[in-house]
Amino acid sequence: MRIPRWQAAPADAVADAGIITPMDTLRVAVIGVGYLGRFHAQKYAALPDCRLVAVADARADARAAVAQELGTRALGDYRELLGQVDAVSIVTPTAAHFEIALAFLESGAHVLVEKPITETVAQAQQLVAAASHAGRVLQVGHLERFNPAIIAAEPHLHAPRFIDCQRLAPFRERGTDVNVVLDLMIHDLDIVQSIVGSDIDSIDAIGTPVFSPEIDIANARIRFANGCVANATASRVSLKTERKLRVFQDDAYLSLDLQQKILTVIRKQPAGASAAAPGVAGVAGAAQLPVSISEQSFEPGDALLREIEAFLASCRGERPVVVSGEDGARALQTAVAIAAAVRAGVRPPA
Repeated sequence: MRIPRWQAAPADAVADAGIITPMDTLRVAVIGVGYLGRFHAQKYAALPDCRLVAVADARADARAAVAQELGTRALGDYRELLGQVDAVSIVTPTAAHFEIALAFLESGAHVLVEKPITETVAQAQQLVAAASHAGRVLQVGHLERFNPAIIAAEPHLHAPRFIDCQRLAPFRERGTDVNVVLDLMIHDLDIVQSIVGSDIDSIDAIGTPVFSPEIDIANARIRFANGCVANATASRVSLKTERKLRVFQDDAYLSLDLQQKILTVIRKQPAGASAAAPGVAGVAGAAQLPVSISEQSFEPGDALLREIEAFLASCRGERPVVVSGEDGARALQTAVAIAAAVRAGVRPPA
């Protein structure tokens, strides 16, 4: 099934599903308040149109510290909140996503679940069905969709032919409960599939564990039914951090530095236009280039805050869901296929 390029369900479909009205103050909670969950809780606590009623975590020290910091309740069992909140963020290890998200959807709460949406595609599809049946928002935490360089690139994207993604990071213990495809590459898979808007024809992939029992570095070549090809590399064993996306089209080349928040668009000049390249004074040979080059730099901003604000707006029926459950399931399905292809090609130790 083809997914629309950037967004999911239409706003009126969300608004008709029993969504909270703008006059209401949303009661929210965060399930899992480790490194990232604490940030979720901080954002909710700072927003005027919701009330952080509790944080839940099996670890007493983690929940107590965040609850004290933000002046809210600390609970050891998330089930105490079923039926007591309007919306939740689920920021637990991936293995717990499905059970917790399903419980809250069935109790009538809207759910923002961190990526990957679940461990298995079947679980993801079940969550999508549960959200539809309950008429509740299911949003997946693919944070890169809220990167200003990604947002600014959207009007320039027209029938990409080749996309190259590089996502590199140093090794850290945090996140190694999943392989690098589910940990890092899945961000780019979500973006690429949103941009291309076509089914996948084939996947070739290679990778290997390095410092952990899971895959730590992987490369995938994805061929789409419309002819576009994407090359994605993800590593969590690099010496530097890099997040770059390059998109090649018939008339333009887009370079996105997602780490530094820079968008560069290089476009072929119309016939008869001046050969000078605006914005590249001082670059050797710029006056001879038959292209225009524009570069935009963006303030770092707060992508997590934008993500949570968008989630709450969707709960109120004010906007479509930016990263829907369907989007999360689609990215997971591709990530699982890539990881399987990598494992099939990994040689056993001698």
